Amino acid sequence: MIRTAALAALLASTAISSAAMAQSSDVTAPAPAAPTATASGGFATSDATDPYLWLEEVEGDRAMDWVRAHNEDSLGTLQGDPRYQALHDQALEIVQSRDRIPAPGFNHDGTVDNFWQDATHVRGIWRTTTLDSYQTAEPQWETILDIDALATAEGKNWVYKGATCLPPEETRCLVNLSDGGKDAVVVREFDRATRTFVDGGFNLPESKGGASWIDADTLLVSRDFGPGSLTTSGYPMIVKVLKRGQTMDQATTVFTGQPTDVSVSGYALRDADGVIQATLINRGVSFYEGETHRLNADGTTTKLELPAKSNINALVQGQLVVTTDQDWTAPSGQDFKTGDVIAWDLQRWLADPATPAQLIIRPTEREAIEGITATRNRLVVALYENVRGGVYVYEPSVPIDHLADQIWTRTRLDLPQNVSVGVGSASERDDKIFVSVTGYLNPSSLYLADASTGTAVVSKSLPAKFDATGMTVDQFEARSTDGTMIPYFVVHKGDMAMDGSNPTVLYGYGGFQSSLLPGYSATVGKLWLERGGVYVIANTRGGGEFGPRWHQAALQENRQRAHEDFQAVAQDLITRNITSQPHLGIMGGSQGGLFMGAMLTQRPDLINAAVIQVPLFDMLRFHKLLAGASWIAEYGNPDIPAERAWIEQYSPYQRLAAGQPYPEVFIHTSTKDDRVHPGHARKAAARLEELGYPVLFYENVDGGHGAAANLRETARRLALEYTYLSRRLMDTPAEE
Repeated sequence: MIRTAALAALLASTAISSAAMAQSSDVTAPAPAAPTATASGGFATSDATDPYLWLEEVEGDRAMDWVRAHNEDSLGTLQGDPRYQALHDQALEIVQSRDRIPAPGFNHDGTVDNFWQDATHVRGIWRTTTLDSYQTAEPQWETILDIDALATAEGKNWVYKGATCLPPEETRCLVNLSDGGKDAVVVREFDRATRTFVDGGFNLPESKGGASWIDADTLLVSRDFGPGSLTTSGYPMIVKVLKRGQTMDQATTVFTGQPTDVSVSGYALRDADGVIQATLINRGVSFYEGETHRLNADGTTTKLELPAKSNINALVQGQLVVTTDQDWTAPSGQDFKTGDVIAWDLQRWLADPATPAQLIIRPTEREAIEGITATRNRLVVALYENVRGGVYVYEPSVPIDHLADQIWTRTRLDLPQNVSVGVGSASERDDKIFVSVTGYLNPSSLYLADASTGTAVVSKSLPAKFDATGMTVDQFEARSTDGTMIPYFVVHKGDMAMDGSNPTVLYGYGGFQSSLLPGYSATVGKLWLERGGVYVIANTRGGGEFGPRWHQAALQENRQRAHEDFQAVAQDLITRNITSQPHLGIMGGSQGGLFMGAMLTQRPDLINAAVIQVPLFDMLRFHKLLAGASWIAEYGNPDIPAERAWIEQYSPYQRLAAGQPYPEVFIHTSTKDDRVHPGHARKAAARLEELGYPVLFYENVDGGHGAAANLRETARRLALEYTYLSRRLMDTPAEE
């Protein structure tokens, strides 16, 4: 997918998902208590009143001594639990298993690439094969780049962050390598033909940002070029053209944003043959608003007439496909709605911005577009209704009158119904596309579809990784404080007693228009469901399950709505007697970690456990830490008094108080997380301990925002989480 937004949304991985029989209810949950003014009487409302600012010194000696001491205590507790080793061994077997679907990526010549990790290749290998070979049970892979071998040879903790190759030949590539899992990467030129890095080739130093091919000797780069070149969010503010043989200082500046922007970046918009149709620069004014500029042949730029909230999704048969996340009147006078998918004839539109657009899709209130991509001749869309997906193919057909509106015809791919679907890599040679199909209890399958015929055949299927015999999935709804019905899925054994005794984990995210869709998780199934646990996924506002409006309903001053949605689901689980407070735990990471903090400080009476992963927690300082300023469009700006007032109402760090029924929580983060500052997690744990509450805290010294740099670290994290949840929710009484 081509994006106008320069910065990927802050995401946390959902643990599991699946298709289910829908059941709904109109049960009304008691309204949660509304947040009051900061409960701790001014604690940490300024730098002067925050005694734990020193924990924001990521690798400061005092901070790291604190981290090591807490790691020793928490690992001793959790790894000393008799359940830990079995859970660890099961998690390690799953994450290192070779019995997984290798995610395929089409190359321009029709071959297929894959990045693979297992017990032998912990850091992973970039490899390739033919499409025919990929379709077999045992593909014949050729290694392109071995990251484990590279890390050993160079004495680095390299984490592979992808590669972009110059079309159409795709022999020269830009490989992105992260030291320990950070978002910041070094970029090195690589020759696929010789399987070696290019001696004297492009080699960009570590930075956040990007680099895109213009031609074999020219890159469009957005990097840290030195003082004054970054936004307040810590992302590039400048785009330069870099010629082969030039130093970064010699590159030509073609665009400069503003310090208050999120970031700027650039890329070449190419047709299916790899020919550049326009060179574009994205200016991310905020996380959701931006501008797209065309880079002209003479080095000047021209701002394109697009909505501030929009995404460029694809170029199909000369048609530029765009989604708009706001109501918008085009220069042609046409009115479009939030969530619409529209298209222009690219060259006509570039010449005349008043060229009429064609409406391709207008989703209903309970529909959402979860993925758009293009094959050589067709647009392919994953369209969800009530959190269940189908894949549709749209084809532009030339009207009889060339002045008339373009006509787009629609067909549906022949795929299973009532499942979660995802559009994957698409071929530029023809109309083939990979599509994933999954469910909470149904192992993932990968289909190879032909968008020209609508047919789809199973390419690969996973065997079951846990025993789902007798398990089922229900979909319920909970009534939030303002009356909005919030859907949620419950995955459980079919003979579950409705007596409130079931150990239950409630997962949530609720932000950045990121949807929690049904999908198979072997680790959740093996480590929790098989052992009698119940897994619940809340589709709260702030997410994208029902499109942009569902997300925008919980933005900024309305953020508390998302917290109330999550709390309403927790209460509904108790009201239905699925579980009860002693057996209910919550889990979420990143933005979801903020969710956990809000539940902890607003409705601790509902829960007995909280897994708080790489969290946001101090919302009065989030914008001053690492990439935090880029999320002001989501939360508001604490430096503006009116906006600070609503943030202060729910910021978990400031609301932590003595005398509350907080359960022992498990907080974990990563020293190398350069997206969400580890200071959030550290300060949360320190403040809880100061107030006299027991806390388990673990910080991985590598791993980035995913909190694990390799598969062994991933297995350890999973085992720690489910050991903790077992102690809190399965033991009677819960161990303290």
